[in-house]
Amino acid sequence: MRRFIVSAAAFSALALSLAACGHNPEQRAATGAIAGAVVAGPVGAAVGGAAGAARPH
Repeated sequence: MRRFIVSAAAFSALALSLAACGHNPEQRAATGAIAGAVVAGPVGAAVGGAAGAARPH
């Protein structure tokens, strides 16, 4: 169980870092949503999209 939690935390950090990719908020939201979906499914897509859109330039 501990190994799963550590892996999930690492993938979450990766998803948040990918959320910053893009030149405008729409691109960052799309990248964040895709990365979040890979990590945590539909909930991750919503969180990744929100994080990408909210990140300032």
